[in-house]
Amino acid sequence: MTRTSPTSLVLGIDAGGSGLRAAVAAADGGPPLATASAGAGNARSVPERLLEERLAHAVGEVLAGGRAARVRCVVAGFAGAGIPGTPGDGGHGTARRALDAALARHGVRAADVQVMADSEVAFAAAPGTPPDGLVLVAGTGAAAVRIRGHALAATADGCGWLTGDDGSGFWIAREGLRRALRGLDGRGPATVLLPRLAAAFGAGPAPADPYALRYVLIDGARAASEPARLARLCPVVFDAAADGDPVAEGILDEAAGLLAGSAAALRPRHGEPLVTVGGLIGPAGPLLPRLTTRLSAWALTPYPVPDGLPGALALARARANPAAGSGRMGGCVPPA
Repeated sequence: MTRTSPTSLVLGIDAGGSGLRAAVAAADGGPPLATASAGAGNARSVPERLLEERLAHAVGEVLAGGRAARVRCVVAGFAGAGIPGTPGDGGHGTARRALDAALARHGVRAADVQVMADSEVAFAAAPGTPPDGLVLVAGTGAAAVRIRGHALAATADGCGWLTGDDGSGFWIAREGLRRALRGLDGRGPATVLLPRLAAAFGAGPAPADPYALRYVLIDGARAASEPARLARLCPVVFDAAADGDPVAEGILDEAAGLLAGSAAALRPRHGEPLVTVGGLIGPAGPLLPRLTTRLSAWALTPYPVPDGLPGALALARARANPAAGSGRMGGCVPPA
């Protein structure tokens, strides 16, 4: 059996749309020795040079003190990085180039570097690092993913804010704005979302003139046109729902239904593992109770994880110890 030196290290990275995190740990087990974070790490939306800088910053922090030479395996999960070689998957190539450049800056010459989707490392954060199951992601964006043999096998949604991400934080915030405007001009019921969203845009007390109030929301949404910025209005909808506003409650019910529908599109097997991740459905996620109710039809019980960093480390350790890995997990060369 091939074994690694007790001094060997593995490096795990989870690069998501809201931020990226890195950790270094002993290849043979134990808690992380160091962790660090940087800005957003979506390989499709962050320019390659900026992504490299952010990776270099986080990697440099965790590998301080001469750890670079001891790193034997690296596993990095990126939002926006799908299956390498598939049409249109520029995200995987961007992630790989940025990561290779960041590692080279710090003298990492690991025998094995693996770039994966963020959903793959998130699923690996489940107890026992199961090889097969489902992942639901709901933060700024949203997607459902089937994992088979530790690898991404199929997706539902994850199509981006313009063409999908149904049930995401962006979707909830946008629906809050749309339905507030409908209530203002009589196309829908009145809702407390109207003055609360106006206040969130810094308007102070809501203008009495409906025409002026209309443009507080329209102009505010335009100014916050980046999906991540607009998604920050999501808590306004949750607060309004908690106070009993039926319009806000309806938005959240619909969001949970859309996420469950994305999972259903992947034909879930009764009781199979399901990992949930993201600000809405991770640990203590505000949409998790509604989602859990809708998933009960398939006897799916969500296992919420805060991010994929533990999964990235688990997969890196499996690669560093080939006897524990299989299939795509592969293995890396032990230190001399």
